[in-house]
Amino acid sequence: MSEKMLAVIKRERAPGAELVEVDIPNIKSDEVLVKVKATSICGTDAHIYNWDEWAQSRIKPPMIFGHECAGEVVEVGNLVKRTRTGDFISAETHIPCGHCFQCLTGQQHICQNLRILGVDINGCFAEYVSIPEVCAWKNDTTLPAEIASVQEPFGNATYTVMESQVPAKIIAIMGDGPIACFAVGIAKAVGAAKIFAVGEFPYRVKLLKTMGADVTLSILTNDPVKEIMEATSYQGVDVVLEMAGAQKAIDDGFTILKKGGTFTAFGIPSSKIEFDLSNNVVFKGAKIIGINGRLMFKTWFELNNLLKYKKVDISPVITHKMPLKDFHKGMEAVISKRKEVGKVVLFPEAK
Repeated sequence: MSEKMLAVIKRERAPGAELVEVDIPNIKSDEVLVKVKATSICGTDAHIYNWDEWAQSRIKPPMIFGHECAGEVVEVGNLVKRTRTGDFISAETHIPCGHCFQCLTGQQHICQNLRILGVDINGCFAEYVSIPEVCAWKNDTTLPAEIASVQEPFGNATYTVMESQVPAKIIAIMGDGPIACFAVGIAKAVGAAKIFAVGEFPYRVKLLKTMGADVTLSILTNDPVKEIMEATSYQGVDVVLEMAGAQKAIDDGFTILKKGGTFTAFGIPSSKIEFDLSNNVVFKGAKIIGINGRLMFKTWFELNNLLKYKKVDISPVITHKMPLKDFHKGMEAVISKRKEVGKVVLFPEAK
């Protein structure tokens, strides 16, 4: 095996990134080396690429970024017990310490000393990546690499939906990014009675419809609050899944939430927001759930079942596929103002 590989590097504290040749990582005793078959672009990667305020406060160049991936295990450390060379794995990107209160009480996904692949350590926009064995989820070898690569964000959506108890409920999904699109399909699969999906960009609103939303609304052409309240006889919805992280989406979400309803927060605002605690929560008797990552590994078993038994077809959300060397094109698609893109998957082996 060559000692060098191609990787996307955030070399300095400035916008952009470079595709360069670097050393293949040496693994530690509890790690596995993965030959990356597919790696997908997340909104977090766009923050790093653009070098926004969040990236400036968190990322420490030079580093390889990217965290969503799938590939073949080609080497294992001497303390690795359940993973074998040849295994086809996807990466759980939350790396737990294993010894804090959260880890010891079944909450590894919110570990007190949490590190994230491609954020706190070198990531997977590369031909090879090293990850701790605890983060290696073994896939069926028949699963397409592009599907295996996006299981991490699909897991975000799965956790959000399953934690919110949506069966037989009237729900609203706020946001039109890929994870919101996944959430629509999952909510449909597990029996939500009616799904309102609220987005902004026409291309993505169509994706929400494709994934199974009963009613799609765009904030550019509709009045979502008025239309949802009218459609629910002014009672509101039982559950709101907030997946945009925008002030308006949060405000509208609480406005359309039925008294005694559940508001599940996944979207991350870019800055502090104004919030009416009294009217949104106290007087409404609302239940708020925060979502961070995926339950390790309950969510992975759930998402595996959804895919294995074909309860959700996530292929429509994967709208762009290209070689890793064209990562600039992929990034430009993701950060484009028109947002005519779902999920972008990069293939290191493609020429």
